Amino acid sequence: MPFTFNKCKTSDGIEFPGLYEIQPKIFGDARGYFLESYSEKDFFAAGLNMKFVQDNQSSSTKGVLRGLHFQKLHPQGKLVRSLFGQVYDVAVDLRKGSPTFGKYYGVVLDCEKSNMFYIPEGFAHGFYVMSDLAVFAYKCTDFYHPEDEGGLMWNDDTINIDWKKIAGEITPQLSEKDGKHPAFNFENNYFDINGVWQK
Repeated sequence: MPFTFNKCKTSDGIEFPGLYEIQPKIFGDARGYFLESYSEKDFFAAGLNMKFVQDNQSSSTKGVLRGLHFQKLHPQGKLVRSLFGQVYDVAVDLRKGSPTFGKYYGVVLDCEKSNMFYIPEGFAHGFYVMSDLAVFAYKCTDFYHPEDEGGLMWNDDTINIDWKKIAGEITPQLSEKDGKHPAFNFENNYFDINGVWQK
C-alpha cells in the first residue's frame, strides 16, 4: 500500500476517532520523486470512505495563523498537506460524546516529508506558518458556505494549544475575522459524535 495511516492520540494515549496522520510512499531517484497524494481504493481500505467535492489552496507568509475554523450545517472533512514549506496544523475535537471532546492534536506538515492530516467532520481546524512561505492544499468533503462558518479563539485558555512550542513569542498575523472568534465553552452544543451540528 502506498500510504501509512496513523491514528492520532492524545499524550495519554486516548485515540481521536477518525483523525489520521497519513504518510504517502515517496519514490525518488536522481530525477526527483513521485508519490500518490490520494487513492480512493487505499483510503477506503483503511476505513476512510469519504467523498471529496472541493479542492482548495492557499499561500501564506511566515507568522500567519489561519483558524480555528469550522462549518456548522455543512461540516467539512479535510485532507490537508503542505505543498511548499512547513505549517503547524491543529485540529480541535468539537464532537460531544467523543472521548477527546475539547482536546486538540497538532502536527507539523512538511513539504519535504509530504505527510498529510485527515480531519473529519466535527473538528475546528487551523494552522500556523513556520517557514518563510507556505503553500497549503486541502480536499474537502463539502462545499464552502460562507454563511455557515463558525470559529474558535485561536488562543483559548480551555483548549490551551501550545502555539509557543512552534511560534515562540511571535505574535501571529491574524485576519480581522479570526481575531474575533469566541472562546470555547463545554456547555455549548457543537457537534454530535457523527459530526452533525446540534443547535
